[in-house]
Amino acid sequence: MLPSIFNDVIGPVMRGPSSSHCAAALRIGRLARDLMSSDFQEVLVEFDRNGSLPTTHDTQGSDMGLCGGLMGWDATDPLLPESLGILRDSGVRISMVTVDAGDPHPNTYRLTLRSDTEVHTLRAISTGGGMIEVIDVDGFSLSIGGDYFETLLWVEGAGEEIVAALSSRFEAGAILILQSSGRTLIEIKGQSFVGDDLLEGLPGILRVKRLAPVLPVLSSRNSSVPFCSCSEMLTHDGGRGTPLWQLAVAYESARGGIPAEEVIEKMVGIVRILRASIAEGIAGTTYDDRVLGHQCGAFNDLMKAGRLLDGGALNRIVLYVSALMEVKSSMGVIVAAPTAGACAALPGAVIAMAECLNLDETEMAKAMLASGLIGVFIATRWTFAAEVGGCQAEGGSAACMAAAALVTLGGGSLSQCVAASSMAMQNMIGLICDPVANRVEVPCLGKNVMAASNALSCANMALAGYDPVIPLDEVIDVAAKVSTQMPRELRCTNLGGLSISPTAIALEEKLASKRAASCGSGCHCGG
Repeated sequence: MLPSIFNDVIGPVMRGPSSSHCAAALRIGRLARDLMSSDFQEVLVEFDRNGSLPTTHDTQGSDMGLCGGLMGWDATDPLLPESLGILRDSGVRISMVTVDAGDPHPNTYRLTLRSDTEVHTLRAISTGGGMIEVIDVDGFSLSIGGDYFETLLWVEGAGEEIVAALSSRFEAGAILILQSSGRTLIEIKGQSFVGDDLLEGLPGILRVKRLAPVLPVLSSRNSSVPFCSCSEMLTHDGGRGTPLWQLAVAYESARGGIPAEEVIEKMVGIVRILRASIAEGIAGTTYDDRVLGHQCGAFNDLMKAGRLLDGGALNRIVLYVSALMEVKSSMGVIVAAPTAGACAALPGAVIAMAECLNLDETEMAKAMLASGLIGVFIATRWTFAAEVGGCQAEGGSAACMAAAALVTLGGGSLSQCVAASSMAMQNMIGLICDPVANRVEVPCLGKNVMAASNALSCANMALAGYDPVIPLDEVIDVAAKVSTQMPRELRCTNLGGLSISPTAIALEEKLASKRAASCGSGCHCGG
């Protein structure tokens, strides 16, 4: 699947503390719901003991995301924090257990779903930033990313006759015959479902399931892009110095078959969501199950009164980053850009700087698109998942992207955008992920502020002609290599860094007791 700016980088629009936990789990849940045709009474969820989910599924939003998806909800549904209890109240028996599965990916979900008439299994992984891949259905190895309408046919025999008939009747992205233990499954990826009328009269079809796409930008058999890496983009540009945001529009338009005007309009819509979230954060947020309370209001008051050290535009950036992080921690609506844990650095920097420069929402959108293309290069070569790459994959990517966006706002050139991105990522290589008390707040707030500050510094350095020395593609590759050298204790678990300090352990126990007491009084959180 070719990365999309709106699928992989700037998005999803969501609630919850973690995109790789909550938003991804919701998408997995929606696909599982479709696999059962919305009819199930029992769900078993299994997490591998050596993965990230046994210690984080209840505190970073996996439970609420998965259950919201099983009920068919959207990622912005205001009831999402209560989804586990609501699902149980509806009569569904759901249990979550830890097993020794040996799953190679740390964010692996194993689901067994039962109704009165059928049983299905589904295995899926969260790959970072809300992106997912279903890798197994009923023992059949496949790959479902949520970017197609998927029609699944359980059939008798080898299935060649059915495939031959469908190939002439239906324009598919792919038709695959899958075999497992003497059984046959046919998977049809398309821009629409295979209708019953097209299946009528075909021999040996035992069961039909239709899984709706969960991503905003679909793929097609004809999907193609002009370039996949920064070096290819520069070659494609041929020294013309095309603005980075224009190259981003060209990429996304080709990737999704979307008119250029619509690409810009979609990003303007995202900017408006972000500005509303910033205003909500500054006004004040509340939520019981969090480490930090409302802090940015006092920062705003002191900034307006001139009682902070003179940081210029940086002070407004700190305010906006803080506001977005507080909205995230209160289960408000945010945009994973590129992840929920790093949701504030990029948009906080872009919107604050644009306001200081008296630029409108269209210019903000262009800067966000420029950052999105840099994010595509990261997604193509590496990951945004901290469980795989540490916080260098989240905060480092956010800084890398934000630096290009800020250069765009400053009227810099294509080469300056790339230089700023390279320097910003270089400065973040090796950053670990160690959320205190399993809440994505501490030290995540500070790391978002650091990423935005780093981006601003590197943007100005690039505008002044500083030499990044190492090309961006190589920097991304180095970060990916460093991630393989990190012990898993330093990649988004509660096993290392600040998360195992005495204060962090005591805080986790305090929040767990508070949560248990709240649940005992009738809360729906399922804790």
